[in-house]
Amino acid sequence: MYGKKTEISVGIFMVAGIACLVYLSVRLGSVDLFGSDTYVVSAKFGSIEGLEVAASVEIAGVPVGKVKKITLEENEALVEMEIKKGTRISDDTIASIRTKGIIGDKFIKLSPGGSEDLVGDKGALMDTESAISLEELVSKYIFKK
Repeated sequence: MYGKKTEISVGIFMVAGIACLVYLSVRLGSVDLFGSDTYVVSAKFGSIEGLEVAASVEIAGVPVGKVKKITLEENEALVEMEIKKGTRISDDTIASIRTKGIIGDKFIKLSPGGSEDLVGDKGALMDTESAISLEELVSKYIFKK
């Protein structure tokens, strides 16, 4: 009833559909198939309240990386960040946890310093500012009066 032309066009349509799904999965899932064009920088924070893996890392409002891993080390949060190669981060850069808007997502803001020495792969930032807890600020204000 159906001819070879119909079977061939259905086959081509299916192959094209599967190729589109694979492409979208790789692009949207941020899968890196061809090697990494990033390097890892870590920083320790006293509190990272609300920060999650894959959160943005920004310099001057421009995304330059993302949070790769969060672990607990010596009662502090150790945050590993993947930074795009070519991004120059000096060793006196300050890493701060900030919120987009009033109740938005948390991200890491990098404020570059004036040092000529750069942080390389597997390097660490020493100067950090922990997350500000809105709940703590409100409770301090309410219960101090």
